[in-house]
Amino acid sequence: MTMSYTARLLVVDDEEFGGAAADAVLDRLPERSPRLGIATGDTPMPLYVELARRVRAGEIDVSSGFLIALDEYIGLDCQDPRSYAAYVRTRVGAPLGIPAHNILVPDGLAADPDVEAAAFERRIDDLGGVDVQIAGIGSNGHLAFNEPGSPLESTTRAVALSEQTRADNARFFAGCSDVPHRAITQGLGTICRARSVVLLARGATKAAALAAALTGPVGTEVPASVLQRHPAVTVIADRSAAADLSIRHH
Repeated sequence: MTMSYTARLLVVDDEEFGGAAADAVLDRLPERSPRLGIATGDTPMPLYVELARRVRAGEIDVSSGFLIALDEYIGLDCQDPRSYAAYVRTRVGAPLGIPAHNILVPDGLAADPDVEAAAFERRIDDLGGVDVQIAGIGSNGHLAFNEPGSPLESTTRAVALSEQTRADNARFFAGCSDVPHRAITQGLGTICRARSVVLLARGATKAAALAAALTGPVGTEVPASVLQRHPAVTVIADRSAAADLSIRHH
């Protein structure tokens, strides 16, 4: 399989993942008031750990920046440790020295999730958009919480989570039954308005989805395939995630 569009792809060993991802992000992140889109979960953690190390070492200073979350579970308070608000605040914002008032996450307890979703979309626009969007890919090809079937031009909205996504995320909860059924997510169109995107993939469970997203047709069955339309995408994959790609490893 070959990619028929322009994207930068780096396949790296596990110990190189955080550094390669950090380099890719910082290469396109402006020095003044950077606006960084944040993905959550296990995959981007080596990136956040490496960025925090560079902050502590005095190599970078992003304290004037803004963090913009991709999504949030509906029904979780922002103080709930399982919420993405807590993740962004404690695992990314605090280690990078970014104050809480510069962190944007949808309100999972909003009385009307649809109204909150529209308001979050406006907040992104009012801030000037995202400079670099960090993203992961789901095992079913989802991007953020845009499940298969999501419109490619969609904006931030309330969505139902697939049973596969809930099962994949059950490890962060007491069990699958505790995983929320709904979320507020940036839409595929919203994500594609970021000036650049850094897509991260780790593990064999992401291999089929990554290959479909990068080399298959663009369509709603594999939401992450929409990134083929973006002019500035960098993909960082470990060797397991890249196993279904017939490319030269870097």
